[in-house]
Amino acid sequence: MAFAELAVNTPVLRPGSFSYSIPAGLEIKPGQAVWAPFGPKIVQGIVLEVTEEPAFGQTREICGVISDTPLLSFHQLKLAKWISQTYLSSIYEAVALMLPPSFERQSLAYISLESSPPAAAKNPSETLSPNMQKILDRLKAKDITPQNELEKIFGKKTAQSAILKLINQGLVKRTYRISPVRAKTKFEKHFRLSVQALAFIKNQTLPKLSPRQTQVFNYLRENPGGISKSGLNLLVKNNSAVLKALEQKGLVSTEERQVFRQPVDYSLIPPLPHLELSPPQKKCLEFITRSLNTPPEDDQNPRTFLLHGITGSGKTEIYLQALAESLRLGKKAIVLVPEISLTPQTIARFAGRFPGQIAVLHSRLSPGEQFDEWQRIKNGQADIVIGPRSALFAPLDKPGIIIIDEEQEWTYKQQDPQPRYHTRTVANKMAEEYGAVLVLGSATPDIDSYFKAQKGIYQLLELPERLTPYRGASLPKTELVDMRTELSEGNRSIFSRNLQASIEKVLANHEQAILFINRRGGASFIQCRDCGYVAMCKSCDAPLTYHPDQENLVCHQCGRHYPNPLTCPKCGSRRIKYLGMGTQKLEEETRLAFPQAKLLRWDSDVIKSKNTHQQIMDKFSCHQADILIGTQMVAKGLDLPDVTLVGVINADISLNLPDFRAGERTFQLLAQVAGRAGRGISGGKVVIQTYSPENYAIRSAVCHDYPGFYAKEIVYRQALNNPPFRKLACLVFSHLNHDFCQQQAKLMAKTLREKAEAVGLGNLEILGPAPAFIQRLRGRYRYQLILRSPNPAEFLREINPGQGWSIDIDPYGLC
Repeated sequence: MAFAELAVNTPVLRPGSFSYSIPAGLEIKPGQAVWAPFGPKIVQGIVLEVTEEPAFGQTREICGVISDTPLLSFHQLKLAKWISQTYLSSIYEAVALMLPPSFERQSLAYISLESSPPAAAKNPSETLSPNMQKILDRLKAKDITPQNELEKIFGKKTAQSAILKLINQGLVKRTYRISPVRAKTKFEKHFRLSVQALAFIKNQTLPKLSPRQTQVFNYLRENPGGISKSGLNLLVKNNSAVLKALEQKGLVSTEERQVFRQPVDYSLIPPLPHLELSPPQKKCLEFITRSLNTPPEDDQNPRTFLLHGITGSGKTEIYLQALAESLRLGKKAIVLVPEISLTPQTIARFAGRFPGQIAVLHSRLSPGEQFDEWQRIKNGQADIVIGPRSALFAPLDKPGIIIIDEEQEWTYKQQDPQPRYHTRTVANKMAEEYGAVLVLGSATPDIDSYFKAQKGIYQLLELPERLTPYRGASLPKTELVDMRTELSEGNRSIFSRNLQASIEKVLANHEQAILFINRRGGASFIQCRDCGYVAMCKSCDAPLTYHPDQENLVCHQCGRHYPNPLTCPKCGSRRIKYLGMGTQKLEEETRLAFPQAKLLRWDSDVIKSKNTHQQIMDKFSCHQADILIGTQMVAKGLDLPDVTLVGVINADISLNLPDFRAGERTFQLLAQVAGRAGRGISGGKVVIQTYSPENYAIRSAVCHDYPGFYAKEIVYRQALNNPPFRKLACLVFSHLNHDFCQQQAKLMAKTLREKAEAVGLGNLEILGPAPAFIQRLRGRYRYQLILRSPNPAEFLREINPGQGWSIDIDPYGLC
């Protein structure tokens, strides 16, 4: 008998696989999807390996096969196991990253009457609660009912309690069914003239047709390849009866054809020619193509490249020409961008160079579009996959190159749910597994990446000159404004006199400006000026943000909405003050200060559909607005030649967070947003407003001085043993009860310290426990522990923290 080790789709505390026996006559291969029993349910499982002996003594049989062929390759299964080990997730959570969109299906509970209730339950009405009786009456009327439907009617806890009591009394039973498929191949009817109709035409013996039948017949005659039902509906309304009559006369034949749900209309993208490279670009490309043409086993140099180029230095053209070389060698490619908002612009550039070879994967596509794109990639119909971090796991058979643009961005770190992987780290492992080349591009590299490049772990490639709008163009002039001086001299506006004059000049010259503030909403918080009350979320220890467009308060942690109070709920005062600023408030103030300007706002509050990003970009690119106001979405990768001014309203927002990366984040944001200016022939200017003009991160950003910033930052990191000199792990315990939460965190800290001492880990630091930066989130209190060592994951692998705990290896932030 053969056995299979499965990753099962169910929450499990044990991180490993489960052993199942393979029924006789059923052929199972690694990577295949199967149905397997787990407790009372039937769940999905992915075959990790087939063995002659089970890893565990007792086994149950696999129920059946979901996919006839493997969904995952040997390399993908190996990578999933590594992700599970590295980030301490279950093996199925790691495998799920690589499965087809909409693959996961849960077992749904159904409740029905017992066909043979016990004799003692002949007259149960006297022993039943009102809710139990109502559920029983409902089942008598409807028979089998989904449990979640009963939970919606009676409330989740009430329904679950009543159902359990009814089951214990033998009155009802619970069974399980698999949820329906959410996305599958789409087919549509196509119509064409039949062989008989063609013979009639040839012999000029057409039967008599009505005017509408003649109209449809002529359309089909003009389209010999056939026409879809939806296409025909655009030409002839209410055509069902007409088509039926033509079928009955033997003039029309029908067939089902697959319809590909294409997320991008590539016909609108013009072709783009190869550009002549500058000498620094040529040198960088030569290093990359040399590795592409060298077998991994013969390559003596690192195959991971850090492409450090200032904004506008031509990194994208190097990507494009490196991709062309990879495709020439018969290999495929993955291109990652940090935000979905950048995907349309990236697609336009890459599809213009590689028409018909692009596939797109991201979460804002419909389930059907995601399904079709995944299938195209799996079937070898796409050579280049573009998207945010999830696109890394596209089912490419031979990736030769992986490109991560803006590699420093925090969005490449998966925050929730598990596995909490970092795309850059996984891409490194993936490139090693496939023998591929990895290119990390950035104008402001992550400190860890630049450190590895300095140590020779990565190859450092540099582009020191700007090519936009012409070779050798200078970076925009950047001016620092001390807002403390503005206040002392009587200017209480959010615009310094410098920024005010600069905006007026831009408007007078019919140019464009970007105003950046890394906070959305209107006021950051509201406060009573009499008693000091601050409106807080009832579920989170976080102040509520005022959103003027909705006239309500919103918690940016859990998303709950609250009515805007006209009087103080604590003391009744009407002296409610709106303090702080976000993008909506900035939009209001800008409209008041510059009434002649046309404004656009770009933040997550205005993103309503997958096309909103592109619509905003198109409007601003076509100069339908003079000023673009936004959060960090406007700071990344945008190439807008008419933008001659960038104004940073408050450079200090991210500077004082309790996180060792605060300085790095501030520098990167300021340098990136400054790089949006001066990409046209008119040049550019950047005005940075701050209350901390002496800060090293802000001063380095003003001078566009990454090496200077790195030199200071790396000294601080080394002094405190922070990454890249040590690795971190963050353990968070959450619970509804504060005292219990604190107690469990202290107990875990004690356990970890005793374990570290027992195994002699003198280089392991355990910091805490301490309340998380937002101590209560979505109604649950949170305490955290920070582990700092060369490899905290290896130490934690032997620890089973239990329910309520989450572990984040290499956390991006400690807030």
